[in-house]
Amino acid sequence: MASWRIRDYHAEDIDGILSLWEQLSRDGAEAVYGLSEVLASCAKDHAVVAVSGEQIVGAAVGRAAHAQGWVVFLATATGFGGGGLGSSLLAALEVRMAPHGISKLSALIPATETKVDDFLSQGFELKQDLHYLERHIPVQGNELKRLAELGGRVLPRGLWDAVGGMAAEKQLLERRVVLPLAQSDLAERFGVVPPRAIVLFGPPGTGKTTFAKAIASRLEWSFVEVFPSRLAAHAGGLAGALRETFASIAELEHAVVFIDEVEEIASHRQGEPPSPTQGVTNELLKIIPAFREQPGRLLICATNFIRSLDAAFLRHGRFDYVIPIGLPDGMAREAIWRRYIPEAAVGVDVAELVAVSEGFSPADIEFAARKASQSALENAVDSGAAEPQGPFMADYTTAIAGTRATVSAQVAADFLEDIETVGRM
Repeated sequence: MASWRIRDYHAEDIDGILSLWEQLSRDGAEAVYGLSEVLASCAKDHAVVAVSGEQIVGAAVGRAAHAQGWVVFLATATGFGGGGLGSSLLAALEVRMAPHGISKLSALIPATETKVDDFLSQGFELKQDLHYLERHIPVQGNELKRLAELGGRVLPRGLWDAVGGMAAEKQLLERRVVLPLAQSDLAERFGVVPPRAIVLFGPPGTGKTTFAKAIASRLEWSFVEVFPSRLAAHAGGLAGALRETFASIAELEHAVVFIDEVEEIASHRQGEPPSPTQGVTNELLKIIPAFREQPGRLLICATNFIRSLDAAFLRHGRFDYVIPIGLPDGMAREAIWRRYIPEAAVGVDVAELVAVSEGFSPADIEFAARKASQSALENAVDSGAAEPQGPFMADYTTAIAGTRATVSAQVAADFLEDIETVGRM
């Protein structure tokens, strides 16, 4: 598949836009907006282009009218229509237009247009009886500025589907967490109270952070990660910084707030006099009930050492669910391996890789796969072959043999015990 990258439109790209327009004309595609309108929008509104080498291979152009944004041109060069280029162009265009205050992005295209799937995969809705598509921008205008101040971001769509394997964990999170939040009106009808806070626990490297981001992506909510280590330098101390951070988060319309390694600020309180850590724990225990009263919020705390958390932190009323995220099973390991094995690989037996990587975390598999690719690259360069090949099966087996599993047998056994004693699903 040909490679490409997306960047902002430059004035010298006009010939590329004309070439794409001429291709559409040759293909017999009808146009809602004329060439002069497209070129005018390129110059004064919003436009992004996809580039392969020096060639313009795609473009998306948008125009904003108050809170309404319109896609006035979307085209990809012959041979570049697959691989998600159209969807990527739309996503990049939205990123450029959203900060300018639009609340809705729409597209009006002829009924014969073939790029409907590109719009649908980017979250647009197909309106009845005409190819009119619109997408409500989940985070808009001033909220984007507040989000940037918090160090947060809007994550790209599709992270949920990109989580390889882990079917049991995905189904549990989909049903218990995502469903009531995504369909809150239906949940209320059935008497279901959407969750406000959950804990993900499990051995290191099992994908807790990945799941937190995937949930935010799935909901299309702002994602704000709170780093206790960064807040510690605050003039008011860590407790004061936490208080101010959550006060700012309250100004967002929707947000997934993520605290990784929460044991750093919610460990067992003990000793006299109280330590600074105990003050932070007390502050967090006061913040959570207030946070739970705000709709459109989800707090996700992750920990590798759930036994070290203060007992009061995990009690009912603070966290709706305490969900285990364990080592990937065979199906999940296969999905993870396939994600990292390039198409150029030769003679790789994925089933064998799955078998010999039992006990590996997703992070372990990623490390081994990247190590194999690096080794294959070095060997290919050293060989001086005119047409180097690889990676080979031997590259992967050698990499696996040289990778020490993050999770020991004792940690894995403790995790299974923790599921029984503290898990709440």
